[in-house]
Amino acid sequence: MAKKGKLKVGIIGTSGIAGAHFDCYKRLEDTVEIVGGSDIIPGKARAFFDRKGMPEAKAFEKNADLLSLGLDAVSVCTYNSTHAECSIESLKANANVLCEKPMCVTLTDAIAMYETAKKKRKILMVGFQPRFDPNMNLIREVVGSGVLGDIYYVQTGGGRRRGMPGGNFILKDKAGAGALADIGCYSLDMVMSALGYPKPLTVSACTANKFGTNPLYSKEHDKFEVDDFSVALIRLEGGIALDFRMSWIMHMDTTGDTMFFGSKGGLKIRPAGLGSGWGGAWDGTIGPIYLYSDVAGQMCETPIPMREESHDRFFLKVKSFIEAVRDGAPSPIPTIESVYNQAIVDGIIRSSAAGKEVAVELDIKP
Repeated sequence: MAKKGKLKVGIIGTSGIAGAHFDCYKRLEDTVEIVGGSDIIPGKARAFFDRKGMPEAKAFEKNADLLSLGLDAVSVCTYNSTHAECSIESLKANANVLCEKPMCVTLTDAIAMYETAKKKRKILMVGFQPRFDPNMNLIREVVGSGVLGDIYYVQTGGGRRRGMPGGNFILKDKAGAGALADIGCYSLDMVMSALGYPKPLTVSACTANKFGTNPLYSKEHDKFEVDDFSVALIRLEGGIALDFRMSWIMHMDTTGDTMFFGSKGGLKIRPAGLGSGWGGAWDGTIGPIYLYSDVAGQMCETPIPMREESHDRFFLKVKSFIEAVRDGAPSPIPTIESVYNQAIVDGIIRSSAAGKEVAVELDIKP
């Protein structure tokens, strides 16, 4: 059922990325009223809204106080390890949730989030803004068209030559994982969404932190607790092997192209920003796309014309969420897909810690 009047929106967690959510909601002020926000650090939410020129917004230290205002929607912008508790608390208060990526830290938490949203009949959308890039849509269309035939192997990754953050990103109790959770979940979503999100079955992975713990490369080396590199082989339903690798920092321009191997053709996507140091990860734009096939018995490499790049992916993400809340529509990014994404991240963490392949247990129904 469509919602009449302006939607009442709140922001949980007022650091960094919260500013981008706020700015998007302000652009939607004909539809949205920003009521307030909460942050566990005393005075932080108040300072956030004051900086944004919105002294009338209400600021709290407890989420429950914010949620008591009867919100229609909430952005969860806290650190990774609190995504689950903040999202579940919000859903139980009958608020729809836009949660920053990654979904959470563990598969157990992801399932709890999914089940709560399902029970409360609310939207729980995880913020993968690359979904709203026209060229990401192009890749999904090509893969979904059947032109590649039966897909049996996929490689994805990208990575940054230099692009390692600090602060909460490198603390295990806050982030849960490093490059894997920060940008690895994007590359996983890119290929998994193109494949239609087949269920992951097993994961064999290794992680490393050769640079994060090295004072030559990290000012916070003594605090570094997560991965700065990860690699994994994931078995997917349908007989598909997924080869994944991701890095914040490395002595290489990229961990490789994204490639789909099919029985009738192959698709290669080059990372954008190669040579920039920061570029090459799929949280940004993508580079040239090529289709490999046989035509009249000849091996052909065909460049696929790229669509005009969207520089407003983040806004389109927030806008799609608000429109779904307003119209009573399903989540623009199905929640079960984010659960499968988290299942792979969880599997990589567990497999690396155990030093062996692990099974992915997903006893839930979409």
